[in-house]
Amino acid sequence: MNFKRSDFPKDFIFGAATSAYQIEGHSFGGAGQTHWDSFAATPGNVVREEHGAIACDHYHRFEEDFDLMQAAGFDAYRFSTSWARVMPDGRTPNPEGLDFYDRLVDAMLERGLDPYATLYHWELPSPLADMGGWRSPDMAKWFGDYTACIMGRIGDRVATAAPINEPWCVGWLSHFHGAHAPGLRDIRATARAMHHVLLAHGTAIEAMRGLGMKNLGGVFNFEWAQPVDDSPEALAAAERYDGYYNRFFLDGVFKGSYPTSVLEGLEPHLPDGWQDDFKTIQAPLDWVGLNYYTRKIVAPCDDAWPSLTEVDGPLPKTQMGWEIYPDGLYKFLKRTAEEYTGTLPLFITENGMANADVIQNGVVDDPERIAFLNAHIAKVRQAIAEGVPVSGYFLWSLLDNYEWALGYEKRFGLIHMDFDTLKRTPKASYHALKAALAQ
Repeated sequence: MNFKRSDFPKDFIFGAATSAYQIEGHSFGGAGQTHWDSFAATPGNVVREEHGAIACDHYHRFEEDFDLMQAAGFDAYRFSTSWARVMPDGRTPNPEGLDFYDRLVDAMLERGLDPYATLYHWELPSPLADMGGWRSPDMAKWFGDYTACIMGRIGDRVATAAPINEPWCVGWLSHFHGAHAPGLRDIRATARAMHHVLLAHGTAIEAMRGLGMKNLGGVFNFEWAQPVDDSPEALAAAERYDGYYNRFFLDGVFKGSYPTSVLEGLEPHLPDGWQDDFKTIQAPLDWVGLNYYTRKIVAPCDDAWPSLTEVDGPLPKTQMGWEIYPDGLYKFLKRTAEEYTGTLPLFITENGMANADVIQNGVVDDPERIAFLNAHIAKVRQAIAEGVPVSGYFLWSLLDNYEWALGYEKRFGLIHMDFDTLKRTPKASYHALKAALAQ
């Protein structure tokens, strides 16, 4: 790596991130069925109809994984709790699931890893999906009850907590594109899901404040919207993309409004009285997390709103086909602080790349990932040097894992997973990062 720990402020946090369904093994511990299980069982939705029943078996092997984190010199672990493990039907506590997260948090603390908890990373209990899921006006209450249940157990020991990972994926990707569970392509469902995600976010923040918890944040995902050219039509298309992908959620939380460019398409479909929910949506935060991977080049088209299309870009790409654009991370850090959060601490809560990593003679060389991390962390250092209050960086991901609709092909991990034997093999990037953090 071309950086070292001493290049950053003394209290800067280095961590790695995962999510429950992607690594734990959802068939263990009395977890209930989720909408991901049925989505994956439907032909055509997921590569080879792969699912998270075993995944990385983190449920039984978390101590081994945390030993690897500790050996690498990480300060913190960003993880998620599974709603369907904590409450298999979405509303009734599962003692076995609660006990698991007790053990998980204690194991982190024993190794000096600060627990950074996320309450929801896309695995909705099927009984709640049957009642409308994120389209339902009852979701905020259900989510608040779940929050009180799990944080009533572990909230006294987590360093931070955030309600929902990547609201855009929960709302737009899953209800407009249909690429994630529940796999809908419906603008009315999208509008309601987008709004209810934010209402649930605010409700969870209030619930955790009620438990006396502090250091609460929100985690949002971002893609830099680049117009294909300087024409007014392309600029307007990029503004719409930026609106529904990036600004909708930050505007809701920090401004108590939604972008005009987004309301053009979604307002007719929002629930009655949606404007009255901003008091809850704007529950004050202590920090903001940014998940960043790539940019999108946007062109106008003649389709219905949002009347845009994505254009293939010229930059080198990851295994996901995503352009490698480190400048976007810098731009979002600057813009978020200047337009939304001011002096609130910012964390890069996810950043990383999928790569076609191959194990040969027990070794996994991944120079592409090392280059990716060097380029993006350089942009973090640039933002800090210019006064942006960046407080930490979390790599996605600790382990190769279940990459949702893409199954087990796409490898994001610092640690290589043999999904047949479940053997863990640290990659060259793991060793390089370990050396950097030791300096």
